[in-house]
Amino acid sequence: MKNSEPIISVRGLEARYGEKVVFSDIDLDIFPGQLTVILGSSGCGKTTMLKAITRLVEPTKGSVKFWGEEITQMDENRFQNVLKQVGMLFQGGALLNSLNVFENIAIPLELHTHLSPTLIERIIRVKLSLVKLDNVMHLMPSELSGGMKKRVALARAIVLDPKILFCDEPSAGIDPLTSSHLDELLLELKRKLNMTIVVVTHELASIHRIADRIIFLENGQLIFQGDLAAAKQARIPSIDTFFRSGRYD
Repeated sequence: MKNSEPIISVRGLEARYGEKVVFSDIDLDIFPGQLTVILGSSGCGKTTMLKAITRLVEPTKGSVKFWGEEITQMDENRFQNVLKQVGMLFQGGALLNSLNVFENIAIPLELHTHLSPTLIERIIRVKLSLVKLDNVMHLMPSELSGGMKKRVALARAIVLDPKILFCDEPSAGIDPLTSSHLDELLLELKRKLNMTIVVVTHELASIHRIADRIIFLENGQLIFQGDLAAAKQARIPSIDTFFRSGRYD
């Protein structure tokens, strides 16, 4: 059920790389407590959209509001306070290979808090338990499977108890069974922590498991936003092709 007020509101968003317009005139809303999936063909700008919404890539036009506050014009200190409430699971996990699991997860705590080492360790143990990993704190990334790396990266993404979690292709590079387990974990985090989650993916099975809401991009434009059932009934050719074939490359 859609909440009345969006947690993120985007209007007229545009992003460019040099002269190339990745997308333009994007209006979308992300509602609290929902898991929203962003779909579209390869190169349509799904990942860039996540980055533009979080200002990892500065939008060239448009408005982005978190909890009703415009972030595109915020000074750095105010914006950093917003980012503390946002977690990001990067494609591939983005673990630092020279650091062990504990050290990787501790990075946000060491950067943004003044907690004691004892409390930091306690928090990390709790987060690893939430992602169904125990006794791995002193392992190096090279000693982890692909699915374990994703879960460690997820533990790092939620270590500051964010209200919003962005996930860029969380199933990339892992097998279907591991992907299914990761989907179940995201749904569990949404339920237990009342977390709002935004996922970029092209995996049809995953979309059916997790999506409360669909956002579909095509040729730099947003062509649909709504629930999964409405997406299938919209009679939009590219969306029909995606759900019929299971891919849209």
